[in-house]
Amino acid sequence: MPLGTIDRTPPPFFKQGPSALSKLVFFGALALFLMVADARLKLTQPLRSAAATALYPLQWLVMQPIHLAQRAGAYVGTVSSVQQTEILARQKLAMQALRANQVDHLTLENNRLRKLLELREQLPVTSRAAEVLYDAADPYTRKIIVDQGLLQGVEAGSPVVDEAGVVGQVTRVYPLLSEVSLVIDRDQAIPVLNTRTGARSVAFGDPVTQGGSLELRFMPANADVVAGDVLTTSGVDGVYPAGLPVARIAKVERRADSSFARIHAEPVALTAGTRHVMILKPTSAIIPPPPAEENVAPSARHKGRP
Repeated sequence: MPLGTIDRTPPPFFKQGPSALSKLVFFGALALFLMVADARLKLTQPLRSAAATALYPLQWLVMQPIHLAQRAGAYVGTVSSVQQTEILARQKLAMQALRANQVDHLTLENNRLRKLLELREQLPVTSRAAEVLYDAADPYTRKIIVDQGLLQGVEAGSPVVDEAGVVGQVTRVYPLLSEVSLVIDRDQAIPVLNTRTGARSVAFGDPVTQGGSLELRFMPANADVVAGDVLTTSGVDGVYPAGLPVARIAKVERRADSSFARIHAEPVALTAGTRHVMILKPTSAIIPPPPAEENVAPSARHKGRP
């Protein structure tokens, strides 16, 4: 093919339009125009609103992972904070409960000590304050151990009282401790006086009935005893001073087939859970001895005999 017949014009693919500089100037001017028009006439505001509305679902979908991560972090932080706050609150509550219990215990102890001091001033006998250490280990007896013994001058048989009345009697003394048998112990018996009628009787310990009470035995069925009568120490045994509260009649049973009545009384003293008591000197240690028998002349003894 002769060279002269070849078309030397470039194909459409390689045809060039306006120059790059022309395009830069044109689009720069267009951008400047649009900016001035948007600032002055707000021409692009509807376009922006439409674009924002159309792109909002996509924007919301893209932001969800970020929001979930933030919420998860906030939840974990909140749970940890709440748990820590709960732990601190429980600790404070436990401390306040302990202090409240201590305050109640100290208040109760203070009231009992005040009553014991007043009782000590009223009693005409020598007394000594003691603290209950523990209950005796024997399950078949009702005894307590106090922190006063031989070295403090405690004697066997000494009455023991609290702010309400008679608690029991010292039955065994050690150098530093003493064993006190409560009035409800089965081996204890105490002479009592009915303050309403003046009748004397003997109250025996009954640790089984009603969880611990006293029983007036060998009382006639027609005895003038009613529920509510107050029993005090009669003072005729040489151990307990007269007038100390002992018990209150709780129940009287009169049966036709028996000539004796069954009389139960509740002790007025705190036989379970008492903390401080007063140990008294036995009455026999402070009362004067009985007068000695006078020597009678033999002639006077045989006077009047044949």
